[in-house]
Amino acid sequence: MNALISTGGIVALAILGIAIIIILASGVRVVKQTDEYIIEFLGKYKTTWKTGFHYLVPFFDKIARRVTMKEQIRDFDPQPVITKDNVTMQIDTVVFFSVTDSKLYTYGVVNPISAIESLSATTLRNIIGELDLDETLTSRDIINTKMRSILDEATDPWGIKVNRVEVKNILPPKDIREAMERQMRAEREKREKILLAEGERQSNILRAEGEKQSQILKAEGEKQSLILKAEAEKEARIQVAEGEARAIIAKREAEAKGLDLLKKVGVDQKVLTLKSFEALEKVADGKATKLIVPSNLQDVTSLTSAIVEAAKKND
Repeated sequence: MNALISTGGIVALAILGIAIIIILASGVRVVKQTDEYIIEFLGKYKTTWKTGFHYLVPFFDKIARRVTMKEQIRDFDPQPVITKDNVTMQIDTVVFFSVTDSKLYTYGVVNPISAIESLSATTLRNIIGELDLDETLTSRDIINTKMRSILDEATDPWGIKVNRVEVKNILPPKDIREAMERQMRAEREKREKILLAEGERQSNILRAEGEKQSQILKAEGEKQSLILKAEAEKEARIQVAEGEARAIIAKREAEAKGLDLLKKVGVDQKVLTLKSFEALEKVADGKATKLIVPSNLQDVTSLTSAIVEAAKKND
């Protein structure tokens, strides 16, 4: 009997020991690099676990929250907003944020994501209420900057850093969209007509420039043709004049040589007299020739000179 009791006690102790080991081993925790754990001791904040190996005391310590330190993205549903000129539209936003203090994130607000969504909606309504429709459609950067600044300041007590806010979509009412589409269509048609008119204008200018250049080139060609023709005629006249001058010079040189030969051979008085009368006969054939007979006609030399001069004038 005692042996049985002793054996049962040993088994119970072994089981108790195993249970204690399991319980103690269950308190071992490893925190990832991107996470932080909030630890409470009997319902009160105790510490924040960061990356590494940690031990959770069984029955006393509790992991209140696992907080991711990575940047988070929340795409909120479209919110109805009213512009300054009383146009109701739907706008949805995307918020990029990260946790900077896991303790504040855990104890600062009940539901941080819901709080950011509500704060984003109210902030968006306030900003859009100061803008009219056209400004809302063309001022996304301004809206994004204002919302990021306001949200970042408001969420700072919650341990949240708002990195960026983007207006994802702006959806005006149907009648406004139809009016905008008609306006855009009219604007496109206007630009098309302007481009067509400008193209036609440029075409006319180029055509006129081409005709102008053609006329200029034609006139320049005619001018050059006249210049070349005048130069050719001038050259021809020069050549004719030079030919006539050479012919006259040759004739005069021949006559001078003839007289020199007569002098060299010693022609007598009778021959000179005869030649003088022959020359006088030829000179007399000229219709516009005037003869001046010297008073000493009996002098053969004077007569010969007179005949020669008359012949030269006749030529």
